[in-house]
Amino acid sequence: MNTKGLCALGLCLAMIILGIVAAEAHALELKAQAAVLMDASSGSILYEENSEVPLPVASLTKMMTLTLVLEAVERGELALSDIITASEYAASKRGSRIWLEAGEQMTLEELLYAIAVGSANDAAVAVAEYVAGSELDFVARMNQRAQELGLANSHFLNSTGLPPENGPEHTMTARDAATLARHVLSVPGMMDYVSTYEYTMRKSTTRIPVLWNSNKLLRRYSGVDGIKTGFTTAAGYCMAATAVRDGLRLIAVVLGSPSEAAREEDVRALLDYGFRRYHSYLAAAKGQAFGSIYVWNGSPHQVEAALGEDFTVTVERGREGEIRLEADLAQTLRAPLEPGTEVGTLYALLDNETLAAAPLVAPSTVGRAGFWSLTNRTIRELAEAAF
Repeated sequence: MNTKGLCALGLCLAMIILGIVAAEAHALELKAQAAVLMDASSGSILYEENSEVPLPVASLTKMMTLTLVLEAVERGELALSDIITASEYAASKRGSRIWLEAGEQMTLEELLYAIAVGSANDAAVAVAEYVAGSELDFVARMNQRAQELGLANSHFLNSTGLPPENGPEHTMTARDAATLARHVLSVPGMMDYVSTYEYTMRKSTTRIPVLWNSNKLLRRYSGVDGIKTGFTTAAGYCMAATAVRDGLRLIAVVLGSPSEAAREEDVRALLDYGFRRYHSYLAAAKGQAFGSIYVWNGSPHQVEAALGEDFTVTVERGREGEIRLEADLAQTLRAPLEPGTEVGTLYALLDNETLAAAPLVAPSTVGRAGFWSLTNRTIRELAEAAF
């Protein structure tokens, strides 16, 4: 092939590559003001736009409301069967609601479904008052928990996400919303609520209202099983959604989409991008050892550092061979050791960045060495050191 032919071929290849890149970029021309795509396993950000801009988030606020309540249930401070009486203040809440009347009683579990499925503001306030004595005190707990979870750019003013009558909106960043959604996945019982598509209130009486989840992707997108939507005039249409396919769980957050349809399109675009470009890769199998560690008083005197579970990482398709595994092991250990005792950490690195980490554990019991065994070992080690 002559020089002109090679140049023409090179130009064609360049145009093809640029076309692919342009097509990828076009697929992520989102309408939202801010967006994040996060790997749920590691917390790594796979895509972001304006992710650090504080914005109003409407009912995404209720992710924190539900978190505080269900964490209290897990600690045994509350029970799902607790009876909650609605106050006049709770019953007065506008926007999405289940039409609580002052003095009406419902179980905590019923009200949690009202919050998660129907985004009911009256239910959120009734629960907040029950948990903390007042919504104001509950909000103080929300902001404290936000700091504990590392949500440095989040500030809550109420339990609902409703805009205040006076003063500034409370805000979160898209990155903080994704971080909170990632924590939500680990809260016991949470997914039972946020994955529910339909729920009937007052089942033993009027059966009104029937709540329908605003997260239509629960029925329209394969793998979606939560988490929360929101809308106010100031916030626009917001969503934090999670989906899992073939072991890869993603979290998509969009804030400030101009319409409900645009919100869904934005989330679809993020999830499509993530599942197309990344996958969950088995970097090392359960039981695989990555060195051994000296146990100075142990019998035996060494123990392997092995994976207690399969080690999977989220990686860009085609780059699996570039992953490097590095083990950071304890220098010495003291017996006794039980199986499963953590003895180090295995890191998966790509381009000198940590993709994921997993604990390395002792796979078997290490007992204490007897007196004479330990004495002989010490003498032998001293002798070897002398030479």
